[in-house]
Amino acid sequence: MLALDLLANGLIYGCFYALMAVGLAMIFGVLKIVNFAHGEFFMIGAYTYVLVSLKLGVSPWIALPGAALAGALLGWAVERLLMRPLYAGYASWGFMKDEYAVVVTFGLSLLLINLVDKAVGPYSFRGEPLIDVSRFALGPIMLTGQKAIAAVVAVLVMVALALFIKRSVWGKQIQAVAQNRLGASLAGIDATRTTSLIFIISGMLAALSGALLAPLINPSPDIGAFPAVKSYVIVVLGGMGSMWGAMLAALILGVSEAFFSVYISYDYRDAFGLIILVLVLLLRPQGLFGEKGRTV
Repeated sequence: MLALDLLANGLIYGCFYALMAVGLAMIFGVLKIVNFAHGEFFMIGAYTYVLVSLKLGVSPWIALPGAALAGALLGWAVERLLMRPLYAGYASWGFMKDEYAVVVTFGLSLLLINLVDKAVGPYSFRGEPLIDVSRFALGPIMLTGQKAIAAVVAVLVMVALALFIKRSVWGKQIQAVAQNRLGASLAGIDATRTTSLIFIISGMLAALSGALLAPLINPSPDIGAFPAVKSYVIVVLGGMGSMWGAMLAALILGVSEAFFSVYISYDYRDAFGLIILVLVLLLRPQGLFGEKGRTV
């Protein structure tokens, strides 16, 4: 009975982790850079959901897409204003590509944290639940209403993303740019617009993850730190740049943390992912499910 509960809760949190990590994996698959401000997209989504639902008094089901839209707009702005110098033919400014990405995204992370801290304050808020059901039984498994409905939303979004990447024209363009940016450009694909779309999707997914977890946590300006770390672990575990690997790795991490926290120690639950990260880097640096540089 306990094992089933742990498995269910691990898979649920794995769905939230997947929303965070997939966008990060897509960015790395195309630009080969790590977005160190990724956790702040999560934070922006959580705050948007909480403030829109509590302060404006609108339905949480309206605040949820509002949070996703805020993440998408932030992703578009970051790509347009900060990331485009990496690939759009701008002057060098004396930085190598990786150094520029690290400095800019890390600086953006600090900027967003302090902006929210000054604008909203260091206070934490708890969002309104999407469904007013405390606990219910699903066979032998006990679940909370918010976790269950949030997991359903996360799964539906991930399925929609998978279909979008595999079936749509824009999805095929993303695959082409990830495999060979120059070749895709020669074939007539607008690589710059495609990269902008990837940042929009990445920001939307991370913000949506933050919004879904807002009723379960207390959002604060630095709330994105741990989700970001978990995303880095998942991206490495799944294979650098592999979107499908990130999805599987997120579920593995969620389930592993659930069992580790009960059978080993809850105090070291978050450290468990870092242990996995070190082991993967030492034993299989290309990840468990993909090779470096693959996106799909």
